[in-house]
Amino acid sequence: MIITMKQGSKPKDIAVVAEKIKGLGYKPHISKGKDVTIIGMIGDYAEKYKDAFESMEVVEHVSEIQKPYKLASRDFKKENTIVKVSRNVEIGGKKIHVIAGPCAIETKEQMVTTAKIVKDAGATIIRGGAYKPRSSPYAFQGLGEKGLKYLNESGSKLHMPTISEAMTVEQVEIVAKYCDIVQIGARNIQNYDLLKAAGKQTKPVLLKRGMAITIKELLLSAEYVLSQGNYSVILCERGIRTFETATRFTMDLNAVPVIKKLSHLPVVLDPSHGIGIREHVGTMAKACIAVGADGLIIEVHPQPELALSDGHQSLLPDQFKALMKDLDLVAKAVGRELLD
Repeated sequence: MIITMKQGSKPKDIAVVAEKIKGLGYKPHISKGKDVTIIGMIGDYAEKYKDAFESMEVVEHVSEIQKPYKLASRDFKKENTIVKVSRNVEIGGKKIHVIAGPCAIETKEQMVTTAKIVKDAGATIIRGGAYKPRSSPYAFQGLGEKGLKYLNESGSKLHMPTISEAMTVEQVEIVAKYCDIVQIGARNIQNYDLLKAAGKQTKPVLLKRGMAITIKELLLSAEYVLSQGNYSVILCERGIRTFETATRFTMDLNAVPVIKKLSHLPVVLDPSHGIGIREHVGTMAKACIAVGADGLIIEVHPQPELALSDGHQSLLPDQFKALMKDLDLVAKAVGRELLD
């Protein structure tokens, strides 16, 4: 249920409604827009209190959200959400941010070197996997906390935010300790305990769509995080599994305009995983910006042939540098910004 406050409502008016919601055993979710404030009262049988809130002098009207994802819906928030990360990085505004780095953190030298390469080319956020969910139990599983320390040191040195994936509830706290964004990977998008744990901490959360997950299911996963009180959620499209075998996945560019109509949350795209072929990553990255991406995730490695994970889809430094210039042109063509 959505409670729309009257225009010009004061903080004390909002507090009165919020306290009434708490008194009924529900959690108030407050969204302050440019003109009005909306308070979400989400939970079973909330609609039975509709008349009680409509009768309040400070309330303009009360309505129900028909979609199963309430807080992620445009009905809850009309304006686009801008997620504030750190170091003046905001995802969801006019500027398109590029998240770049190696698939897996392998050594301190490799992380520091790659971080400098992507920063010099114009990337604004550094990525690196410390915990790696691999299809084979014999493949490189990551350096764990040691890798996160390398990532954190690189980000601090270059004054850039960092992002890495948490695979378990216990890892959420560890990743949040060292990184500015906690990533929930495609294989864990419906790990609901993990999603709730991510929602209980305060760092922004990036949710990667699973290879067989619908848009509705992605938004419901976001709802798990939002329902815990963390409203800094970023959605990520990284390709879905279809009958096509020529590419790693099928990049669902259709999802971007659809999600943006259904939800206020920012959307980034991962063309590296979406197509999985180095020579085509750049083309797909440009397409991602054209359809409205708020950011990109691109894998870069100084020596892809020696990479312990996903070397075949990681760009070489020179390729990434050239691509960033091309991406800037596409961004400007669609009224956005990329390079400063």
